[in-house]
Amino acid sequence: MTAERIVVLEDENATAELGARLALFLKATDVIALSGDLGAGKTTLARAAIRSLAPEAGTFEVPSPTFTLVQSYDFTRVPVTHFDLYRIVNAEEIFELGFDEAVQAGAVFVEWPERMADLLPGDRLDIALSYDEESGRRAVLTGHGAWAERLDRMGAIDGFVAAGPWCGAERRHLQGDASARRYERLVRSDGARAILMDMPARPDGVPVRGGKAYSALVHLAEDIRAVVAMTDGLCGLGLAAPEVLACDLDQGLALIEDFGDAVFGTLDPQGRDIETAYGVACDILVHIATSHCPRELPLPDGARHTIHDFDPGAMQIEVALLLDWFWPEHRTDPVTAEILRDFTAIWDRLFKELDMAEPVWVLRDYHSPNLIWRPECEGMRRLGLIDYQDAVVGHAAFDLASLLQDARIDVSRAREDRYFERYLDARRSADASFDAERFAAAYATLGAQRCTKILGIFTRLNRRDGKPGYLRHIPRVSDYLERNLAHPALAELKAWYDAYLPADLRDPGAREPA
Repeated sequence: MTAERIVVLEDENATAELGARLALFLKATDVIALSGDLGAGKTTLARAAIRSLAPEAGTFEVPSPTFTLVQSYDFTRVPVTHFDLYRIVNAEEIFELGFDEAVQAGAVFVEWPERMADLLPGDRLDIALSYDEESGRRAVLTGHGAWAERLDRMGAIDGFVAAGPWCGAERRHLQGDASARRYERLVRSDGARAILMDMPARPDGVPVRGGKAYSALVHLAEDIRAVVAMTDGLCGLGLAAPEVLACDLDQGLALIEDFGDAVFGTLDPQGRDIETAYGVACDILVHIATSHCPRELPLPDGARHTIHDFDPGAMQIEVALLLDWFWPEHRTDPVTAEILRDFTAIWDRLFKELDMAEPVWVLRDYHSPNLIWRPECEGMRRLGLIDYQDAVVGHAAFDLASLLQDARIDVSRAREDRYFERYLDARRSADASFDAERFAAAYATLGAQRCTKILGIFTRLNRRDGKPGYLRHIPRVSDYLERNLAHPALAELKAWYDAYLPADLRDPGAREPA
């Protein structure tokens, strides 16, 4: 499978800009083969891409590897190795230069790839650069294998950005979450900023139960329509969701308002702002819980987005991640049929105890990476909300547990108790019949469900997806789980954990967050 794209380059700066755009899509194991005569711009393109991969793009030295043959960069977002094969005689020499190791470690740029003969990998991007006085500069990009689809995606995004007022804006990589979505920050010459969300329709995954993929079973968003619909719904409640500046629903692309980078994790953990921000975050959850939350929302094309129920089946699929991924990392024996049966039965009973008489919107990822502090605004709009496309209809306690038992930043027991009581007081003031004790039991149940799921997900991110950074959060999540298991309503679940995955096995260095 191949795809081809021709890019006309006005000058050498345009060659560098192509390299910078290419860097936005680079991943580990990518191979970029750069061909063309001397002076066609191979090194210019590679240099621009490598500089753009740095944490803060700059003008650090990126020498041509003409004489050294190889230059490596390990401080970039994706480690990069830059090869110049002009002076090799035998194609086999590339292995002596460490080509295979470089591909496994990160992205690879190869100048004079024809010297490799037929040793180039099948999945790669070929860029043939040319320049002459009559036709000027141009690049012919040919994507092979997996790069074919990615090359088409690059072209679609270039066209989407060029079609509106953000044409010509500088495009910078923006770190996303653990999902497959991709983000860029666009900065215009006048200083205006926007976020590009790249969220193509989710392909069907491997069936895991009843012929359905995991994402369908737990009701994860299938495409960008969920983002656009929920944005409209949250704004309708008077909350600060980023304005959708432009969108292409079929392509899965949107330009949205940029709320900045002041997420909870960047605020002084002991400062006034973080205390005020937690208070506003609780107020927002009370507001959602006491508002009308429709199950369907309109879309710009006239269709409607349906918000699914966060049903016991979905929650069971999520907690099963503990047995599928976390258990094998911490125990050598398999999960027996009896252990699985007991685990499932305990959760079934807990989910049946949840009071679902008044279900509300559950944003599902209501925690530090997705809550942006905007002190220049007023009221609840001081807190910007993002990453709510997986919203479901469920129990109000889930999002409160997400906030006060944040997997990525420490929330002390004192802070959790303080804002939990604030939330209960607000709910009582809004409704005299509000049952605080039953809510507290639901909070412990859903907090435990969430912690159980996260232990599995973070282990999976390391084991399956090669993202070990999430393992550092497991001790914190294990601590939160212990808090939830202390509730009397979870005595049976606590006994199961004590028997099979006690705290010292889940986290030998367990500690109370500061």
